[in-house]
Amino acid sequence: MKRMGTMILVLGLFLSAQSALADWGAARRLTWTADASDTPAMAVDTTGSVHVAWSDYTPGNPEIYYKKSGDGGLTWGAVKRLTWTSGDSFAPAIGTDSGNAVHVVWYDSTPGDNEIFYRKSPDGGSTWGAAKRLTWTTGESVFPGIAIDAGDSIHVVWSDAAPGNADVYYRQSADGGSTWGAVTRLSWTLGSSQTPALATGPGNAVHIVWIDDTPGNPEVYYRRSGDGGAAWEAVERLTWTSGKSYSPALVVRSSNTIYVIWEDDTPGNYELHYRRSGDGGATWATVQRLSWTSGDSVSPTAAMDSSGAVHVVWSDYSTGNPDLYYRSRPAGSATWSATQRLTWTPEDSASPAMAVDGSNFIHIVWSDYTPGNYEIYYRKGS
Repeated sequence: MKRMGTMILVLGLFLSAQSALADWGAARRLTWTADASDTPAMAVDTTGSVHVAWSDYTPGNPEIYYKKSGDGGLTWGAVKRLTWTSGDSFAPAIGTDSGNAVHVVWYDSTPGDNEIFYRKSPDGGSTWGAAKRLTWTTGESVFPGIAIDAGDSIHVVWSDAAPGNADVYYRQSADGGSTWGAVTRLSWTLGSSQTPALATGPGNAVHIVWIDDTPGNPEVYYRRSGDGGAAWEAVERLTWTSGKSYSPALVVRSSNTIYVIWEDDTPGNYELHYRRSGDGGATWATVQRLSWTSGDSVSPTAAMDSSGAVHVVWSDYSTGNPDLYYRSRPAGSATWSATQRLTWTPEDSASPAMAVDGSNFIHIVWSDYTPGNYEIYYRKGS
């Protein structure tokens, strides 16, 4: 749904910017379809290849599609369709392992309710194995996330309404997706636990964040496993606000530093906030605000490069339709770069996703309505 604003964006240079602004190449259009292409996800592998998956409505119902660049975003291969279903296949998440296999999860309504499915390419996107179903529940299993650890175990998290309200569930494969362990339930609340995101860290740690509306308004919660998903520590609440907190994103670096970024409307409109842990989630610094705008700042996506710098992209409605904006924070610094505007379009630039490659190039994709329906676009920064 579009949200329209009328005010001019306030850049919010509330901190002195110590880092240089990123240098961004031109935007590239990746899809030309008859209907909407949206909810893109992206990953980069050890060779610098860029992998993108998304949902496309052109067949009459949304199906999952995929595209790859083998040269760091300079040129792109043909679009590949990954699903042929009678229901809706939606909201893919994508990851790559150390052998450059590509792993994709999504949810599909074909079984009669939404369930989680998985597909793998063992050769960097050239060929794909059969789709595998990961859930069989009486409720709706939706919005999966995926992360692959240093040992190539695959971790998947999602929200499932089978208990009567949505809770967070988790499943792992230790053999590259061939077999999967038992489903683990991670939340038991009276409200709805939704939109989980996850990342892996040093020592086979798995970190998960989500929103839960049990307090009466949605708040951000966190849970950690220190042993690759075998056992889980207690749930920790990260926010206490008078407004609504949504869309948490999560990044972890090798030093066990964690950033959680989300949107919160407590200031009167949605603004980005973040919280940082320097010890792998054991303790957390106070909440910090990341955006100050006249419109809603929403849908943050985040990535961390090899130096430990944090990169954040989001959509902001201050100019009347959502455009994309960017900030970064260098490793070891307490300040963020100035805000950079990344899109200037007459229609919506929405649903950004981001990844950083081994050379610290920044890759983003998003869905843009400018052509008359949503299409996938790409931009690269350094």
